[in-house]
Amino acid sequence: MPRSKKGKRGSSKTGVKNGVKGESGASDDELMSDILSHYSSASEGTSVQEEGTGGEQVDEQTAQEETEDKLKQCIDNLMDKSAKTRLAALESLRQVFSSRVLYDFLVERRLTVSDCLERSLKKGSGEEQAAAATVFALLCIQLGGGDEVEEGFKMLRPILTTILIDNTASIAARQSCARALGMCCYVSSAEDGEDLIKSLALLESVFMTSYPNREGTLPTPKPGNAGLHSAALQAWSLLVTICPASKLSMLLDLHLPKLQACLQSSDVNYRIAVGETIALLVELGRDISEEFEVEDSESLCECLKSLATDSNKHRAKNDRRKQRSIFREVLHYIENEDFTVEKISFGVEGIYIDSWMRRRIYDAFKEIQESGVRHHLQFNPLLRDIFGLGAPLILDTAVKSQKISRFEKHLFNSAAFKARTKQRNKVRDKRADVM
Repeated sequence: MPRSKKGKRGSSKTGVKNGVKGESGASDDELMSDILSHYSSASEGTSVQEEGTGGEQVDEQTAQEETEDKLKQCIDNLMDKSAKTRLAALESLRQVFSSRVLYDFLVERRLTVSDCLERSLKKGSGEEQAAAATVFALLCIQLGGGDEVEEGFKMLRPILTTILIDNTASIAARQSCARALGMCCYVSSAEDGEDLIKSLALLESVFMTSYPNREGTLPTPKPGNAGLHSAALQAWSLLVTICPASKLSMLLDLHLPKLQACLQSSDVNYRIAVGETIALLVELGRDISEEFEVEDSESLCECLKSLATDSNKHRAKNDRRKQRSIFREVLHYIENEDFTVEKISFGVEGIYIDSWMRRRIYDAFKEIQESGVRHHLQFNPLLRDIFGLGAPLILDTAVKSQKISRFEKHLFNSAAFKARTKQRNKVRDKRADVM
């Protein structure tokens, strides 16, 4: 992402009121509603003027200034003495960061926001820590990689790490830190690979506690640990997609046999996370070597068949349905390299999720951005680069009516994604010696 804008620590702190709530008399819910409504007004202003309906013209610049003032108030509230006010501000920022692209606004304030998030992570309750970690991940996505993200990640990675490995910390906070660690490392453009290796090892130390012991017995999970293991495993598998081939081969040898045993876990969501990770690792293994074979593939396929046809009545009906659907896909891929393609539409565009790697990357962004992921696919240069979409489209009414055929979109998406992956792999291979 060729962005060279950098905020200055001195200027970014202008207007921050330490421990003092802003003068706005509105409640946090009203503040959030105003922010979203102003964004809606700003985005609709052009179409109102173009249509010439005779209605009042919307002054986009004024609306934008009002919106930014309210966002500044949210940032000020992150420094408030009231935990309730800080938590409400974090939730407001989470919603806006998820649903809008704010690079120009945030690039000059990233240090201020990062300082506030660090304070919440260090001194806040478990709920505040969880919210702060999520907002930090969203901030990294907003900034789009590059030096700004790398700088912020180096600043907050130690505290994310401390919370993640703290057995006394809130499970929700630890899960959120695991996702943030994976996403921020993925987005970061560190070239020496040190952050990647450290993050992989840290996440491994969390989910490997679910691996069978020397006798081959799975440990009894403590309450909440299955969710934590799932979050750590999914964050780890996201980072695996950017590993150089030399490192990937080591990971396959170490983890595939252990993960097969974890398919017998008592938690359905963890079983599903394990199944999807196995499919991803097999796909990556086949990509780096045509001779790659799954160790004890017959046993693995038998286990997958059992889970794909599971009808145990002691499991919830929805859990059984979800599990059977996922494991049918995993089984078909392991046996036949058959993947069920899914189309994600946004605006007049769309992408095809046609591999386990592509699915893991998309799901990782969706887990953090939720429904806002489609807006970011349209307008965020980072996501458009990752999925090979090119620069954001600027379409007039005539162009919008011209639909691109599904086959043409599929060919373009596949070619662009493969080209980007190949280019990134060249960089990763250069890191192999360092790793």
